[in-house]
Amino acid sequence: ATVVTCDGFVQHLSCDTGVISVQSATYGRTSSQICSFGRPQSQISNTWCSINVPVIYKRCDGLRTCGLNTQGLSTPDPCFGTYKYYTTNYICIPAETSVTCHGGYGYLKCKNGKIQINAANYGRTDKITCSHGRPSEQLQNTNCYSPNSLITFSKCSLFCNGLENCEVYATHMIFTDPCFGTYKYLAISYFCLPHGIREYLSSCLILNSFCYFQEVCLEYFDLRDF
Repeated sequence: ATVVTCDGFVQHLSCDTGVISVQSATYGRTSSQICSFGRPQSQISNTWCSINVPVIYKRCDGLRTCGLNTQGLSTPDPCFGTYKYYTTNYICIPAETSVTCHGGYGYLKCKNGKIQINAANYGRTDKITCSHGRPSEQLQNTNCYSPNSLITFSKCSLFCNGLENCEVYATHMIFTDPCFGTYKYLAISYFCLPHGIREYLSSCLILNSFCYFQEVCLEYFDLRDF
């Protein structure tokens, strides 16, 4: 799917099944027609303006739904004076999800296969999850992400990869506190890899926290349709 969002508006990504895996995310202008209504010619004439936006990968990968306020999302400005827009391409990949409120234990389980972590974040990205009984001021910051998502991902992978069942403790003592005063939760998405496929992991390419297997792995795990 491709989502185009004019600068200053909220970009929405969602998956009916599976989780989001961003394939590309850019900010700029490559067309004079898109997001042009009501704009003077001087703001839409430069169509050679585009930069990558890694923060969209970080914030949306592994979630079922993702809403991003694009106001000030990308810096620096790739073309001052031009009205820009965000273009995000993403796919929905098959994955299990686990959400654990702060102080609780998350239980990851594969009935058939072994756990492979896809994405993980300890923080808060919406006002609804893990909100019961919490004062409003602890739920307002929905821009709360692990300061280094790779570390959170690596720790969850270390705890759980290759196991059929795994228990993870959701606490800042393990994942650090990315936003003091905000009530946080640990959100994890993971795959259940069929038995026998893990020996191929050393030959796969890690890209945006998603493992794109080589031809032999694709045939085995049947990811061609996603």
